[in-house]
Amino acid sequence: QVQLVESGGGLVRAGGSLRLSCAASGIIFSTDAMGWYRQTPGKQRELVATMTSGGSTNYADSVKGRFTISRDNAKNTVYLQMNSLRPEDTAAYYCNLARTNRWGTRDYWGRGTQVTVSS
Repeated sequence: QVQLVESGGGLVRAGGSLRLSCAASGIIFSTDAMGWYRQTPGKQRELVATMTSGGSTNYADSVKGRFTISRDNAKNTVYLQMNSLRPEDTAAYYCNLARTNRWGTRDYWGRGTQVTVSS
């Protein structure tokens, strides 16, 4: 029904930048929220940044001022610009689409892209 494909991960030195992209396909509604989460081995997946269809954003405190989420609704694509990267940003980054209706919220996930920041 919904497919999410991430790209843009890789290896970067501390202080560097990466830009992640996530292309959504399938049945996409204009009201869907999209965002990014990350996960390291043995830890729970955590929110990085989200954006509603109206453009409201939410960031984890640890990335505020360094990461910027943006969205191209015409392309059903969400981006994550990551600057001033730190070794602790190393994780698998997952794209998320959250669809809310009167029955609740359903989450869709991509397969993830690895970001590794070397010190």
